[in-house]
Amino acid sequence: MRPRLTAALLLAPLLATACAGTGADTRTMARALPPDTAFTHPGVLVSEAQLEAVKKNVTAGKQPWLKAYLDMRDSKYGAYKYRPEPYASVDCPGGDHADRPAHGCVEEREDAIAAYTQALLFRITGKQQHAVKAREIMDAWSATMRRHTEEDAGLQTGWAGSTWARAAEIVRHSPGAGWPADRVARFETMLRTAYLPTVTRKVPDYNGNWDLVMTDAAIGIAVFLEDRKAFEHALERFRERVPAYFYLAKDGKLPLTPKGSTVNTPQKLTTYWFGQRTYKDGMSQETCRNFKHVGYSVAATAHIAETAWHQGIDLYGEVKDRLKSALAFHARYQAGESAPVWLCGGKVDRNMGPDLEVALNHLENRLGMAVPAAHKLAEETRPAGTDNLFVSWETLTHAGNPGS
Repeated sequence: MRPRLTAALLLAPLLATACAGTGADTRTMARALPPDTAFTHPGVLVSEAQLEAVKKNVTAGKQPWLKAYLDMRDSKYGAYKYRPEPYASVDCPGGDHADRPAHGCVEEREDAIAAYTQALLFRITGKQQHAVKAREIMDAWSATMRRHTEEDAGLQTGWAGSTWARAAEIVRHSPGAGWPADRVARFETMLRTAYLPTVTRKVPDYNGNWDLVMTDAAIGIAVFLEDRKAFEHALERFRERVPAYFYLAKDGKLPLTPKGSTVNTPQKLTTYWFGQRTYKDGMSQETCRNFKHVGYSVAATAHIAETAWHQGIDLYGEVKDRLKSALAFHARYQAGESAPVWLCGGKVDRNMGPDLEVALNHLENRLGMAVPAAHKLAEETRPAGTDNLFVSWETLTHAGNPGS
């Protein structure tokens, strides 16, 4: 475990965590990882304190964690008989390409979720079979995987890479998991060569969920590899993309654009924002596309900030107002409130997935901020399961679980 307060950390540029309400977190955190401060492990999305809290809640039979655990345990991903299906080349064409069918895309994502599921089951139950299964899945892929191809390679590596990093982090840094050093090294090589170059590729004019989920993978991989350069790159990319994705009135009459974007006129912005011309606090670049993609971006934003938080970096503090506004705005309409004519022509696609828990946990349980519409929506849809892409079991890991 890295020290929380080194001399370098105290001398680093600091950001005071903005707080509201009783019990808000008042720690001061660094803007960047000081050079003499080690990475904290496990520290990709879930911390040691959070894992221990999950085990305690489940063992005590508390809700909603017990139901969340049982759903995870009884899913296909939690089975001892689960068998991985690795591919050397995962080929994911964009759109509908009957002439170029996908190869290995679903298999890769589901195997990564299975490895993460088995890793969580090992931490909760202590049963060695779960650690063995998680290792088996990761070893099968690291022995086989070489590349990703086709138009959706960035999205695919973001989805799978973020989950692989979570699974690998838990198994590597859990006593008794028994992952041999040579297999760990081989998995590191796979992440470094078949994922990291793709998830760090610049895509400023793509829909924002791409950049965000790719950064989710990049920061998780960076922590697992203890790659400081990749970690700092992920922080920079987060700071560029999140303000350009979630709008606040303080941005001006028009939304911000990410660095390097060619979306630089009001007309181009309208097209990029799926026909939207009126901008209100909490709207996102993909609100008028559908809430599913907004949910992906909410989840990815929170995942990145949560991983950074475990490393002593308060990205949340830089975007908490945007995140709170986005949750409040979309939760109202997701719950059924009629959309006004100025919003997406009065029609919104209410298909958000299990994407609220990590952001809500920080806002409510660390900062003491009230987000009633999102809180109500989360409670009504718990336990959050998996979207079968890159969000899995977050009621179990993050509901009411601020950790340290």
